[in-house]
Amino acid sequence: MKEVRCRYCGFTCYKYGKTRAGTQRWKCRECGNVFTLPINRDAKDFSMFLDWLFSKDTQKDMTGEGRNFRRKTAKFWDIWAMPPKIEEPRETVYVDGIYLARKACILICCDEHHVLGWYLCRYERAFAWEALMSRIAEPRIVVSDGGPGFQKALKKVWPNARLQRCIFHVFCQIRRYTTTRPRTLAGAQLYMLARDLLEIKTLKKAEKWVSRFESWTMKHKEFLKEMTMDDRGVMRHTHERLIKAKTSLISLIKSGNLFTYLKEADEFPSPYPATNNLIEGGVNAQLRAMLRNHRGLSVERRIKAVFWWCYMHSPKPLSLSEILKVMPTDKSISTIYNSISSQQRLADSIPAWGDAIMWDELHNSGFNPSHGWD
Repeated sequence: MKEVRCRYCGFTCYKYGKTRAGTQRWKCRECGNVFTLPINRDAKDFSMFLDWLFSKDTQKDMTGEGRNFRRKTAKFWDIWAMPPKIEEPRETVYVDGIYLARKACILICCDEHHVLGWYLCRYERAFAWEALMSRIAEPRIVVSDGGPGFQKALKKVWPNARLQRCIFHVFCQIRRYTTTRPRTLAGAQLYMLARDLLEIKTLKKAEKWVSRFESWTMKHKEFLKEMTMDDRGVMRHTHERLIKAKTSLISLIKSGNLFTYLKEADEFPSPYPATNNLIEGGVNAQLRAMLRNHRGLSVERRIKAVFWWCYMHSPKPLSLSEILKVMPTDKSISTIYNSISSQQRLADSIPAWGDAIMWDELHNSGFNPSHGWD
């Protein structure tokens, strides 16, 4: 049992009977004061908060029509759930970003079973992806929907990982250019080629598909060269959308990211995924459902709700009592930033080592810089 110390002098105590209500009394060996330990219900209230957050219940459904619930759980909205550091490499990881507001995006990385990391940023950019990936061990395969800046970050942080562009997102991109009812023969044929991408299971079929695409390019070469004068008197390609679709497919074929799952499956017995459906349907869909069930939350609370869902689905989350002890709060983060601001004024006069002072201060404080706003 954990040693109990006197609240008045700090010396050790021993058991000294119980109260009429059955609560254990303690007596100090040094000063002789008798007292009972206060009951800490924070972990129980925190469990109630998370149960509500991950359910469809409204606050009005809670005891006291939500008044008691809000009183007991309001303090938990001040806590930020920070991601763990993943040191054991995975075979396959999935990455994607979910937008909660116009300038609030959360980048998420997961494997088949757990959420491995998350990062709050304004937009999907290379430095944001780098901050997310730097805390996760390099995997063999990364499945992505082709978000902005990801490939640049991949080359820098995970240089040996193979990239698989989500086949379904490739199909959706081509469908946006051609529509589901193309008005031209070239558009209809390209749309059918894009649909056939979803059915490719072997390298031989992939090679045949590439040959069909090359034949389509040669067949409609003159057609795609047609020019039209727009309202401003500028000559433009008549079939500009088809040209964009063609260019995107050529880029994917040249990069080798379109059929990575087939190459890896040929070298290794376990099959590799061709789509990002696991994170889209397994993580993002559940996050959107949670936010939909609790409509009306502010942007900050929506962000924290996503953080809590991700943390509780991470590989080894701490116990609720430990979470309340170690996770940073709004107040602690504000203190850190105030400290950094004062260090910045000193750094302006000593630029050679000022940045090192700031980052050491942030690191020693226990706050993870990869989760602040960009």
